[in-house]
Amino acid sequence: MLKGKVAIVTGGTRGIGFEIVRKYLANGAKVVLFGSRQESVDRALQKLKEENSGWEVAGDHPCLTDAAEVERAVLAVKERFGRIDILVNNAGISQNTPLYDYTAEEFDKVIDLNVKAVFYAILPAAKIMREQGGGCIINTSSMVSISGQPAGVGYPASKFAVNGITISLARELGKDHIRVNAVAPGVTRTDMVAALPEATVKAISARIPLGRAGEPEEVANAFLYLASDLASYVTGEILSVDGASKA
Repeated sequence: MLKGKVAIVTGGTRGIGFEIVRKYLANGAKVVLFGSRQESVDRALQKLKEENSGWEVAGDHPCLTDAAEVERAVLAVKERFGRIDILVNNAGISQNTPLYDYTAEEFDKVIDLNVKAVFYAILPAAKIMREQGGGCIINTSSMVSISGQPAGVGYPASKFAVNGITISLARELGKDHIRVNAVAPGVTRTDMVAALPEATVKAISARIPLGRAGEPEEVANAFLYLASDLASYVTGEILSVDGASKA
């Protein structure tokens, strides 16, 4: 579905991001994954190469909250592969700090990575896509961007912002043949959820109409669809993959 395309996936070393990378590689794309540390990048690359030595995958670890570093990393992908067809802004952090315990520094940390870093990656990538005649940008949102959450207001605020970026840029960049969408996952069995007590996971799952948490691969399927030509007329959408959790 993605044969010959070049993709960047931020936060691509584990969880949903890693499954997106695997899914893209398995469908013929060349992928550069961005991680937070060289060690985590190396581990992800080794795991992928062990799975399929023929996959064309590379990694980098720019500081995503540094605009100059992000631009350098994006331009390096263009220099290596000649183009960038897909940008996935998946890196992010979540927290659930109650308002009265919040600090300005903690709020800023969430906004810096979940919002500013998205903009920092989009700006150089969109310029490249415009020059080559088009491309696709997919941002990771969250079910809390629609329903909110009872604590940790910085996280849903950041994901509301991601939705705003997505919908607005879809309208602005359509003339350049650049599609912009987002995926809003619900509770998903990432490392963070897997570390919870089974009783807690069962209690969470009981509130989901489908009766279970999602799997990272199921969320990655949505990213595959939006990056593919099957979604050639889809832009400005926030695609929920949450088992109707918000219903």
